[in-house]
Amino acid sequence: MACPVPNVSFMTTENSPSVQPSQNSDASVDASASLGESIERHLRLTLARHLKNASSREIWMATCYAVRDRIVDRFIRTQEKHSEAKTRRVYYLSLEYLMGRLLNSNLCNSGVLADAKVALKDLGYELDELLEEEHDMGLGNGGLGRLASCFLDSMATMDLPAIGYGIHYQFGLFRQSFENSRQVEKPDDWLREGNPWEIARPQYAQKVKLYGHVEHGYDDLGNYRPQWVGFKEVEGIPYDLAIVGYDTETVNFLRLWESKSSQELDFQIFNQGGYVEAVREKAMGETISKVLYPNDETESGKELRLVQQYFFVSCSLQDMIRRFRREHSNWNDFPKKVVIQLNDTHPAVAVLELLRFFLDEERMQWEEAWILVRNSFAYTNHTLLPEALETWGEQLFGKVLPRHLQLVQEINRRFQEEVRSRYPNDEERVARMSIVSDGQVKMAYLSVVASRSVNGVAALHTKLLKERLMSDFAEFYPDRFNNKTNGITPRRWLLGCNPELGKLIDKVVPEGWPTDLYKLRDLEKVAKDADFQKEFMAIKFRNKQTLCELVKKVVDVEIDPEALFDSQIKRLHEYKRQHLNLLHILTLYRRLLHNPDLKINKRVFIFGAKAAPGYHLAKVIIHAINLVAKKINHDDRINDRLKVIFWPNYGVSAAEKIIPASDLSEQISTAGKEASGTGNMKFALNGALTVGTLDGANVEIKEEVGDDNIFIFGQTVDGIQKLKDDGYNPYSYYEKDEELKAIIDWLSSDYFSPGEGEVLADLSKSLLEWGDPYYVLADYRSYIESQEQIDRVFSDKGKWAEMAIRNVAGSGKFSSDRTIGQYAEEIWKLDPVT
Repeated sequence: MACPVPNVSFMTTENSPSVQPSQNSDASVDASASLGESIERHLRLTLARHLKNASSREIWMATCYAVRDRIVDRFIRTQEKHSEAKTRRVYYLSLEYLMGRLLNSNLCNSGVLADAKVALKDLGYELDELLEEEHDMGLGNGGLGRLASCFLDSMATMDLPAIGYGIHYQFGLFRQSFENSRQVEKPDDWLREGNPWEIARPQYAQKVKLYGHVEHGYDDLGNYRPQWVGFKEVEGIPYDLAIVGYDTETVNFLRLWESKSSQELDFQIFNQGGYVEAVREKAMGETISKVLYPNDETESGKELRLVQQYFFVSCSLQDMIRRFRREHSNWNDFPKKVVIQLNDTHPAVAVLELLRFFLDEERMQWEEAWILVRNSFAYTNHTLLPEALETWGEQLFGKVLPRHLQLVQEINRRFQEEVRSRYPNDEERVARMSIVSDGQVKMAYLSVVASRSVNGVAALHTKLLKERLMSDFAEFYPDRFNNKTNGITPRRWLLGCNPELGKLIDKVVPEGWPTDLYKLRDLEKVAKDADFQKEFMAIKFRNKQTLCELVKKVVDVEIDPEALFDSQIKRLHEYKRQHLNLLHILTLYRRLLHNPDLKINKRVFIFGAKAAPGYHLAKVIIHAINLVAKKINHDDRINDRLKVIFWPNYGVSAAEKIIPASDLSEQISTAGKEASGTGNMKFALNGALTVGTLDGANVEIKEEVGDDNIFIFGQTVDGIQKLKDDGYNPYSYYEKDEELKAIIDWLSSDYFSPGEGEVLADLSKSLLEWGDPYYVLADYRSYIESQEQIDRVFSDKGKWAEMAIRNVAGSGKFSSDRTIGQYAEEIWKLDPVT
């Protein structure tokens, strides 16, 4: 079965009888009929429509409401149980959650997928068609947000008391389209038609202070008590999304904050004609949650980002404190009942806000307050790029959060004294480890100093974090650093997106593998079985046929399902090296033009990526890929042996279609730059082979699937460091490799951009004149040789099938359940509540 029915019963808000659809056919009929009645009821009473004239979108909405009814009772019971037990909870703070669509995953996790299909069929609709009515939620951008979403799924599935916190963005990152082969950004107004899954909670609104200044003062005992005055206030309104556990009664929730101005409209000014003045303050307050990741190329953009981060952590902390006070009275119990996980540095200002609360509102002494803070926080680092470690200018920080600037300066002063005590006469070390220096507040350093645990997200990442990026801190806090390799939820990334493969696995693997992915090891015993290989590859082929139809619909290009589907779908950044992939495409194209009889397999290259609006070179790379695609896809000389597809507005829902159909997974980042990656895990779980460097989680995938079932190329971390130390010169590779030189010269000409001039010249400049900072040319020849090996292996269908099956079998480690289990046991000290 593709989505096994969890062994749970449901009591809906409509007092439907408890049923277990998997137990007998009568119960299943009753459950589907009840769901159908609920859909019709919501269509009539919630949406004021009749089945005869309702649109597909309205049927989808009514279905979501009906499913939500069945989730809400479990949600209420879960929260009642947590409150009665006065349980310890983890609070997960993340600025983004890449949720995708929820209907299919909620149906699967709540055990009513089969009932929904029957109910909708009886109403004259197909579930698969209705699923396309749902927009991807605009709450996230890349791997950071997708990881957070997988973690929420695992926490609920594992019965862990957990609440996620984030921002209720009105607009997502942006909606991507291509005009003249260039990326164009348009507003992603994902909430325009409503969101049936969210529940507004205005009764839990919180007030947030911003700007103003600090006045010095003392209390009646002569203690220094500064006052934050002259501030502006905004209000945070929470919206809850239920997070449904799989095969369990547990339903946790994600609370998202929407900003509202605390200033009411001044009707006196408004009526006197001062329209702009009357609404200015109100509009400014409501801007905070408008858009995910405002462009921080400008000072106003930077300021809005800082305001966003503080807004959401202040609301969240107030909510945690409200919940703690409801159940407890002794602040010494706070770290015993509350653990706050920082998902990267975006929520790091929470450290200062909690400290401010204890000092200014609870009137604690510094030492007492600081102990509570340090015992409450844990921090996950997600980057090895020094330039990506978040910093804020002191001037801006003091403007927005004047009291918090004082606090971080005092934390830094005390920490510097600790460092001096440990390392006397080593002022260079003190300067290197300073949280505030050169006019900048370093949020990663603050997070390390203020947390009781600091973890990386892959074994290699954590090693480099300790040895390079944060070596001073790892030496200072040797027991604080640890590794928690990332994972993905198999409920969405196999059961949901590849149900046929799920059914095939059920024939071989013991029951329960969706919550114990290590059981997939049993697939190794059939990896060489010809009949199983045939079934396995037939499923892959049908997934490819489905993708072919979608590609024709989305980009109007016809592709052959017999071809090797070669996918690189991820955020566009130079270190991820989409341009190295492009050089390989051009190499094959040029070889075919020079030798039309060249024996290679047909190949379809699939890209999906968004470039940050202010990232010039990333947008040039997108432009280059699209221009090359246009040329190749219409060149009769190569007889359709190559096709290049750039999927517009790539997101979770696109990934759910591309990944099950892919044969090859491109994980080709510069060694030492990718923290982990999770796309590599999703592809492997769905039977795609990896071509990659020894970077991030690729290292651990290689260990799990075996050296013979992955294609590794390129420089290692140490090799890259040696090239750097020796004075890397990309021109030496360019001059020595005639094929590489020809490709770069070809790309930098106007051949692919007739009438536009040399619009791609900056790409070749980045590889040569600007020093090739991500060592593309150093890895080019090794990459080409690895791709040649891939082509040879793909011709051996039995060998390829065996390798693909072994990749699925070796994916057990990469379940987010394993990751969350380690967080819960080793960092959070959190027990399940069933």
